[in-house]
Amino acid sequence: MIWIVDDDSTIRDIQVYTLNTTGFEAKGFSGGAPMFEALKTEIPELIVLDIMMPGDDGITILKKLRSSPSTKDIPIIMATAKGTEMDMITGLDLGADDYLAKPFGIMTLVSRIKAVLRRCGKQKPDTLLSAHGIVMDTESREVRAYGEDVELTKKEFAILRLFLRSPGKVYTREALMNEVWGAEYCGESRTVDMHIKTLRQKLGAASGCIKTVVGIGYRMEATQ
Repeated sequence: MIWIVDDDSTIRDIQVYTLNTTGFEAKGFSGGAPMFEALKTEIPELIVLDIMMPGDDGITILKKLRSSPSTKDIPIIMATAKGTEMDMITGLDLGADDYLAKPFGIMTLVSRIKAVLRRCGKQKPDTLLSAHGIVMDTESREVRAYGEDVELTKKEFAILRLFLRSPGKVYTREALMNEVWGAEYCGESRTVDMHIKTLRQKLGAASGCIKTVVGIGYRMEATQ
């Protein structure tokens, strides 16, 4: 998960949208306060942090992140409209991993993020899926929701894996039957409903991300 912290909603939304369509998961924050609130339940892989913001500026936020044991190792790319050498030196001296001067091309941002993740050894393995506080390791078959271990049956695991791989996609009951039970299975679609119900119960606080599409089936909320 990549976090974009920028008070300019237009720039923030473009960056989040681009990252979500180029193989990343991303969400945006208008400043330090909402970002630090979100850090109580999730730790991102990388933060793109604007320097010039009202309230706590990027330098102040960077200092707070680097002074906390739980956030000191998060890779951080600093961004500012000023682009002065002093901004760059200050940010890097305080522990930023890279620096971008606005305006910059959106694909330049994507390339820099990939480079920093490689350099910091933070690239997400292909076996790891995550969204809405849920983290799944498809190789070890371990699932955690908001830091808590979740024990799933094989069918529940398969359903959740489909949702995590395609957030926002609507699955009909028939499609879930085919994907999870196999095309030859002749059971009732009510079987799907029962498995969704128990899956939601086991996910606890994260269960709200699995939505019922009335008369059709189910979907996992798209990441923002």
